[in-house]
Amino acid sequence: MSQPLLLIAAGGTGGHMFPAQALAEAMLVRGWRVKLSTDARGARYTGGFPHTTEIEQISSATFARGGLLAKALVPFRIAAGIVGATLKLLRDRPTVVVGFGGYPTIPAMAAATLLRLPRMIHEQNGVLGKVNRMLSKRVDTVACGTWPTDLPEGVEGVHVGNPVRSAVLERAESGYIAPGDYPMEILVIGGSQGARILSDVIPPAVASLPMDRLKNLRVSHQARGEDEARVRAFYDEHSIAADVQPFFTDVPRRMSEAQLIISRAGASSVADISVIGRPSILIPYAAATGDHQSANARGLVEAGAAILIPESQLTPENVAEQIAMVLDNPDGAMQMSRAASGFGKPEATENLVSLVETLAQKGTA
Repeated sequence: MSQPLLLIAAGGTGGHMFPAQALAEAMLVRGWRVKLSTDARGARYTGGFPHTTEIEQISSATFARGGLLAKALVPFRIAAGIVGATLKLLRDRPTVVVGFGGYPTIPAMAAATLLRLPRMIHEQNGVLGKVNRMLSKRVDTVACGTWPTDLPEGVEGVHVGNPVRSAVLERAESGYIAPGDYPMEILVIGGSQGARILSDVIPPAVASLPMDRLKNLRVSHQARGEDEARVRAFYDEHSIAADVQPFFTDVPRRMSEAQLIISRAGASSVADISVIGRPSILIPYAAATGDHQSANARGLVEAGAAILIPESQLTPENVAEQIAMVLDNPDGAMQMSRAASGFGKPEATENLVSLVETLAQKGTA
């Protein structure tokens, strides 16, 4: 009997790619073949995928970028992508097709719909993205990472949580060391979009902390490439120990060693923070579609695990006050850590695997 094939379609951001990677890891262990369909942007995140994952890079298009001519060509590029994906699916006949959102998801999911293959989507955020909203009435199952999720009328979702990579799960049981008079870590991560404001505000906020705090403090700061040099220079000028990089390949380790995480409220970041269980200051990206990052942050904030600062209130003074509130209160920080762990769903990947296996059974019935 041949191995069942799972086709994963995911767009070009870490928010789509990291849960896709978690599912790929789990299904390969179960003896499935896994093929990933993504675009050039998504291909940047495939380094962590198991080497046995078959990666197929497709040409995708979005209305969000490019000039008038590029946008006018989008429907034709998508149509060509659907035709190409249909031919490939006729050849491969995947057992199940799972989409994680983003425009590169459209060809594979549309082809799976045309061929009536078992299919589902996973939405990471509390508000469906444009592509997942469009697909939600054309799939067998809508799996939701954040709950509650704003769903179109007539669409029912299944709350599975947001799958996290194995590197995150390995840190789930790592104990939290509360702030004290010893070396401490702050991790600043901005996601793939809108991180510049964090590079503008966080360094001066940290620099304004009392010297008895700064002497023990080390900062890991993820800054966009064009901001990296100036952020590093600022920390150096203020004698703050800092590791500034555009992209950290070891975020789970840095999270587990941090006393405090300052982050955007992307779905994957929120999932990682909660599974590892760390206090956080969350700053939702104001331009996110449907303000979905605020929806993502709500659960952690209501659980008492995170502090939310809207962009409209993001000043060095405000951030410094919130940092001090955590670092000067070890009992409160420990309570935030426990609350984050209690909110996390480390079983999310297994939940998603169960849905895939159920669809596979229906497809062979």
